[in-house]
Amino acid sequence: MGKFGKILSAAAASMALAVTALLVHSCGIYSFSGTSIQPDVKTVTINYFEYKALRVNPSLSNDLTEALKDKFRKMTRLEQVEMDGDIEVTGTVTGYDVRAMAVTAEEVASQNRLTVTIKISFTNRKHPEDDFPDKSFSAYSDYDSTQSLDAVEATLCEEIIEKLCEDIFNATVANW
Repeated sequence: MGKFGKILSAAAASMALAVTALLVHSCGIYSFSGTSIQPDVKTVTINYFEYKALRVNPSLSNDLTEALKDKFRKMTRLEQVEMDGDIEVTGTVTGYDVRAMAVTAEEVASQNRLTVTIKISFTNRKHPEDDFPDKSFSAYSDYDSTQSLDAVEATLCEEIIEKLCEDIFNATVANW
């Protein structure tokens, strides 16, 4: 390659780098973690999830609250504050149900499903157009009916909480 070809190649590479930098910078709200948080949003408040389901799971509210806080801590640059954050998530566990899903030829359940339903309110004090007052989310996990719920409940809840946190995160700061 001659001197002119090397100059053209270097110029093309510089131009591509400049265009990429401009695109990433001009957006202002893009991040590599998949969030779309406005630059002026600096803090988040994640309130304790109230438990209002009829069937009781004494640790679910705390586990869900802590898992969501952890998700925000790992995936955003936001500082977590106890109250009046730039964005705020408030939640209520509204359902905790077990249902038979698959039935054998003898009309006996072979699979059961644990479903957790929650209602979320999201407030963005800097950008109120992103608010939503009440949005329901649910997630489930199936288990073999030969096992008791007590035997598998902790594992099922971990899976369900992970799914719910992902859905809440995507609905609030990833705008999916």
